[in-house]
Amino acid sequence: MADSERAEQCELTFGEGFALSDAGEVALEDYARVLTSALRAEAVRGGDSGLRITSVRLYGAPSPPSVDQHQDIEAFARGLAEEPSGLGLGWS
Repeated sequence: MADSERAEQCELTFGEGFALSDAGEVALEDYARVLTSALRAEAVRGGDSGLRITSVRLYGAPSPPSVDQHQDIEAFARGLAEEPSGLGLGWS
């Protein structure tokens, strides 16, 4: 990871954790990256069990994400978790 990417890192913490499949996790990362124009996005697992996605870490975003973007990304994660397949493919 480049120093400039590390300096431009921010984390969007969710109000609750979401259980996502591997494909759902990738879809969430892609969605967050595209929505914020970040260079890279990483879903972060946390909580007691470490099995739920509790935040998304953004690297190299041109500006801090807005409140609306944060809420949109969290709503996308919630929707993926509520989807029976949990895949989230084809969001674009």
